[in-house]
Amino acid sequence: MESWFFAESSSIAQSPDNPMGQGFRKDRLASEIVKETSKIILYELRDPRKGFVTVTRAKVSDDYRYAKVYVSIMGTAKEKKRVLGGLRHAQGFVQKELARRIQMRSFPEIHFEVDESMEKSFEVLNTLSKLAKERKAREAREAGAEGKGEEE
Repeated sequence: MESWFFAESSSIAQSPDNPMGQGFRKDRLASEIVKETSKIILYELRDPRKGFVTVTRAKVSDDYRYAKVYVSIMGTAKEKKRVLGGLRHAQGFVQKELARRIQMRSFPEIHFEVDESMEKSFEVLNTLSKLAKERKAREAREAGAEGKGEEE
């Protein structure tokens, strides 16, 4: 009688990305870490160095002992270094608050890392828009040259 439940739950747990149904707990924990860390930094961290910080993602180790929290920081390189220093200084407070909010037997030790992916994506977008402008200018020149060639 119970077998239908297990069959159904195992089919739900499997996906093309995760054929054996493993890692959902880790992904869910990472998602909760991102959500709660964002709230802690925004509402409870009283450090004036926190600046403009966005928690972008978290990565939990396979043994659940460590978690890297990736943050995007707006500003110059000097400001980024200052803000990251403030976050690392508040790491113990954030760790304690996360452990209180997310109930686990032992909570992973967190480490803050700068996420450069946002800046890299802006660079790629700027390069693409620059190339698009150059292409339009080249096509306009070529169309103008063809128009002059037809008139002669």
